[in-house]
Amino acid sequence: MSVRLVLADDHPLVLDGLEQLFRLEPDLEVVARCRDGHETLKAVREHQPDVLILDIKMPGRDGLSVLRAIRDEGLATETVLLTAALDDDQLVDAVGLGVRGVVLKESAPRAIISAIREVRAGGSYLEGRAVSRALQKLVRREVTVRDAQRALTPRELEIVRMAASGARNRDIAERLSITEGTVKIHFHNIYEKLEIDSRVGLALWARDQGIA
Repeated sequence: MSVRLVLADDHPLVLDGLEQLFRLEPDLEVVARCRDGHETLKAVREHQPDVLILDIKMPGRDGLSVLRAIRDEGLATETVLLTAALDDDQLVDAVGLGVRGVVLKESAPRAIISAIREVRAGGSYLEGRAVSRALQKLVRREVTVRDAQRALTPRELEIVRMAASGARNRDIAERLSITEGTVKIHFHNIYEKLEIDSRVGLALWARDQGIA
């Protein structure tokens, strides 16, 4: 059975080159070509490809936005990023959104074919030193978050949730039947444990960790 592909890149020459390359492979079938993020998401919804070949820099919606939509909608499509450049933060975000294949455009043509087959088989194809650095950064970030959540007491986590929802110190004190002074002490301890110095930073942290 052939692997059904959607190609997404804003450069027609890249799309042409990929399609010609894949025509030489009997197990690869291109079902759609897209030149912006909106077209890409529409094509993934319509064709439900096995693998999406995606550039990170796309007009309309960038690659990360497309990946978030695919994840949020539960679309069963694997993604291989094919990009000219990718900084560590973008790569960390992409891997966090489920990307298991990354190929740089400067690589040999066989690399993208190998990546497609590896990802389709349930494996990963992450190319280059930059990818290794980014994965190490992702692991460090996840460990830091996990350790921070473990460091907070149940009461502190409760206060974080209330603060992230916009509750003031007085509101928190009333709900928990404690004094505002005690609330301030809790915030001091929370800030120290998370290395955060403001309510805004705390709200952003809570949102990012899904505990708001």
